[in-house]
Amino acid sequence: MSFPHSTAAAARLEIVASTGSTNADLRALADDEAGWPHLSAILTEDQVAGRGRLDRVWTAPAGSALALSVLLRVPRVPVAERGWIPLAAGLAMADAIAVQLPGRAVGVKWPNDVLVGDRKICGILAEATGSDVVIVGSGVNTAMAAGQLPVETATSFAVEGVEADLDLLVAGYLARLDGWIEALSEHGSAVASGLHDAVAARCVTLGRTVRVMLPGGADLVGEATGLGQDGCLIVTADGSEHRIAAGDIVHLRLA
Repeated sequence: MSFPHSTAAAARLEIVASTGSTNADLRALADDEAGWPHLSAILTEDQVAGRGRLDRVWTAPAGSALALSVLLRVPRVPVAERGWIPLAAGLAMADAIAVQLPGRAVGVKWPNDVLVGDRKICGILAEATGSDVVIVGSGVNTAMAAGQLPVETATSFAVEGVEADLDLLVAGYLARLDGWIEALSEHGSAVASGLHDAVAARCVTLGRTVRVMLPGGADLVGEATGLGQDGCLIVTADGSEHRIAAGDIVHLRLA
């Protein structure tokens, strides 16, 4: 498959037949700023050693999913605002997926899983490497059949009855992601750039009763009521507000 629109959108795009991890590949190349400038990307439809959050293994049958990693050089993004980069990636991917799934409810489960209805179609992992580089990896379930889905709460373009245009999907994602990084750089904050409000509008976690599985094994159950200025999830439980910077979120019901 060719990716002419994606090639035009990226500073550099490498399409590989198979690899262990596109994130690991880009990490190894990140020091070469001239050869791999901002918005360089690697993609494959056969990633055999992918990783998700908390070092979970992410694998899929060859040809059933798209693995894409993007190298972002962010010296102009204030350090205090860089926690918004994974959320910007989730927003950008949700918007790109929604274009190809008209009429479906596409949203973001905090911080950056992309859902169709209540089912996950894309996961995203962002990793800082060096002082001013962030690598954002995403795995999109594309041609995965229902029997190939890793969990009951997953979906794919194929399960949704749609054959995705992967070139336009990647190109749309790259353009949107680059736009938000530029906005963060120019305005200096997620609030001033509009990113905060845009993420909140796409975030289907807000307004729901959630269980937060915190690092260390504790659980917190409450209502997800908002996003902090730093991108944290605000959960109200037992009359108190809790700011969640990290943790697995389970949607229980609409509040």
